[in-house]
Amino acid sequence: MQKSLILAVALAVLLSTFSCQTQQTTSDHSTTTQDSTAMEGTFGYDVAFLKKQKEIILLQAPDNAMAQAVLVPDYQGRVMTSTAGGTAGNSYGWLNYAHISSGQSTPHMNAYGGEERFWLSPEGGQFSVYFEKDKPFTFENWQTPALIDSESFEVVRADAGSALFRKQAELENYSGTRFSFDIEREIRMLDKGTIQERLGITLPEGVQSVAYESSNTLINRGDDWQRDEGVLGIWILGMFKPTEQTTIIAPVDRRQSNQLLLTDNYFGKIPADRLRVTNSAVLLRADGRYRSKIGLAAQSARPVAGSYDAEKGILTLVQYDLNPQGDYLKSSWEIHKDPYLGDALNAYNDGPLEDGSQMGPFYELESNSSVKALKKGESLVHHHRTFHFEGDIKALSDIASKVLGLDLASLKND
Repeated sequence: MQKSLILAVALAVLLSTFSCQTQQTTSDHSTTTQDSTAMEGTFGYDVAFLKKQKEIILLQAPDNAMAQAVLVPDYQGRVMTSTAGGTAGNSYGWLNYAHISSGQSTPHMNAYGGEERFWLSPEGGQFSVYFEKDKPFTFENWQTPALIDSESFEVVRADAGSALFRKQAELENYSGTRFSFDIEREIRMLDKGTIQERLGITLPEGVQSVAYESSNTLINRGDDWQRDEGVLGIWILGMFKPTEQTTIIAPVDRRQSNQLLLTDNYFGKIPADRLRVTNSAVLLRADGRYRSKIGLAAQSARPVAGSYDAEKGILTLVQYDLNPQGDYLKSSWEIHKDPYLGDALNAYNDGPLEDGSQMGPFYELESNSSVKALKKGESLVHHHRTFHFEGDIKALSDIASKVLGLDLASLKND
């Protein structure tokens, strides 16, 4: 039944897209379809690739058949990639083609890629759910929990514009605390009016757009959580394609704290030509050539971040729930003095490891939920929205100025 539901939704969206595109001549449509599925980098290519490997759910915006996203239930209902330009349009998410096509599982983590996936926090520390009790915080001991790595999520429902997933789960943290909980995850495509309302903008003429929102929920089904024994948080990560001219933009709020609460030494000091801090934003080069990561605490973050690819003319934004006074879990690989002073926003640029190997290249935009000690039956909810815009720099800069507080022209030398 689940398989039939997924296939029916995918077929409905494909037929709708076909109907829209047949406004062109039949010969034009045939050429576009053939080229887009054969040309790596297009959405059509990635959809065709994924369909050969897994069951998929194909979604489209309610008012725009060209704005689409493809999801895989076996990969925890993650959004693998999206497009603002239909089958022949740019595909925004990074996919690990070799690992997906291998059909094999790997130790520590299955890096399938995907531009929006569900994870749990914290990663490190005394409340970690990625390390077994009392084991050293080393890579050899690091293991992503199977429920967010190799196990599928149940499809509760799916239609042309949304899908709802569910997962029953149990975990034990580094301190020995056991959790029994449910995960619910809904992906919903956004129409033009909602995009404008959420971002407080008017879309300029000639700009292509696609956007979706994930609503992620943890429901405690076990004993009441205790703050001193550890809690769980929601962690949303998106993997995107880097270029030589891509810059991550993390706006900062300097009103909540006397100092900028920025962590920029996760993998050592980041060279000055790769990281720049201005009065309004932290800028990180996203070329996939140097492994680096930044984090902003809730008091210094804003509920939005993004990236700009000047090479392809693509502006990506993420918007998420932020509580400047909330508790956020620390995830660094060490025992923490205060495990509730973690990051609300993270960004990562992939690069070669010491042995020369590399998972990507890709870059990531990540948001974390604030946390609380849930009583039995209580829920924690975290929303994360992803937006992509394509157009000329003037139009995209207008959006970036209003949402990120930054003129894209200022990124030319970054």
